[in-house]
Amino acid sequence: MMDVRRIAICDPVNATREPLRNLLLGMEGVSLEAESNRYEYFRDVIEQYTPDIAIIALDSDPNRGLQLIQQLAREMPYVSILAVSARTDGPFILQTLRTGAKEFLTQPIQFEELLTAIERVKGATAGTPEPGVNQGPAPKVGGLSTSKVISIVGSRGGIGCTSIAVNLGVALAMDKENKVCLVDLDLALGDTDVTLDIIPSYTLADVAMNIAEIDQKFLKGALSRHETGLFLLPHPVQLDDVSMIHEEHLQRLISLLRAGHTHIVLDLSKSFRPTDFAAMQLSDLVLLMAQLELTSIRNCVRLVQSMHNVEGLADKLRIIMNRVGSDDQEITITRAEESIGRKVFWQVPNDSKAMLGSRNAGKPLALYAPKSKAWQSLQQLAQVLSGKAEVPAFGEVKKPKKAGWFGL
Repeated sequence: MMDVRRIAICDPVNATREPLRNLLLGMEGVSLEAESNRYEYFRDVIEQYTPDIAIIALDSDPNRGLQLIQQLAREMPYVSILAVSARTDGPFILQTLRTGAKEFLTQPIQFEELLTAIERVKGATAGTPEPGVNQGPAPKVGGLSTSKVISIVGSRGGIGCTSIAVNLGVALAMDKENKVCLVDLDLALGDTDVTLDIIPSYTLADVAMNIAEIDQKFLKGALSRHETGLFLLPHPVQLDDVSMIHEEHLQRLISLLRAGHTHIVLDLSKSFRPTDFAAMQLSDLVLLMAQLELTSIRNCVRLVQSMHNVEGLADKLRIIMNRVGSDDQEITITRAEESIGRKVFWQVPNDSKAMLGSRNAGKPLALYAPKSKAWQSLQQLAQVLSGKAEVPAFGEVKKPKKAGWFGL
């Protein structure tokens, strides 16, 4: 899981502030919380957003910039300060570091230098408590220690991805220790909002249109909250808006969501768009939904092979078998595992009546059928994904009625 660094920047000069912003937006594990173009307002910005790192550019007014660094170092020692300047003379650099800056970077800033400085600061402050906090663990990021991004992808249409995504999200969110957001990345035909009976005020399209200015405050206002505690960011309303959402938007969005949530659940499309692959690469786990029928198993084989061609992706993959125990299934779990070449991580029992009724009612299983087999299973899965339970040993299911049918 990724530990996200929350950053605020202060640079009165647009010509240097914009490149710095773009560098930070392109970094994984970094959340740009706020920007300021006035030295005198930056302390209030720090107080409001409580970032881990403050980056202060000095060239507009070196004296005022150094006074700001000194003030922040004295009043907010839990914030690490990176100073930026085009000056390279030794006495000035030494003065800046003595004033309270942890690192000094020269303009123009290079990506690798900035990344290295952030990593050094991260390592140096890993055990530094916030004001008023006695000995104990390091301060949490955005109020949360770490976060987990979970992508849910189907081996074919109609496999139950959205139902699983919604109900798994609800199961995670109903744990008071969690803060969970569900993002609908089935950009054209997603229906998480319908499944939860939510009429959203904002969608992914709104986030994409404001991606350069988006911060935690904007994002918090863009999310819709369900009564179970689950937050939702739905797909665009207009089909014409689908094309405006790109991979770099997801990187920025997920970075921000990581800073404020324990779990981010991504409901992907079945078309495997570039945004879907980007989402999987940004995820900690990829749950591949399957059923015990020929088309689904065949597609699982193809998808697993493709994921092995992308570095690191196969290690994140887990097979989730849905609707296990249905009367029309002739393939066993063992036979499916042999064909896919991977163990089935989880089995969700067949509970079509509860699932269908839940979707039609616009209510998650927790509210519609809290005693249903599917809901009990997804609650257990949520416990496993939160690290509070181990994967149980599943028993075998139906044996094939006839031999010779399965030729992959």
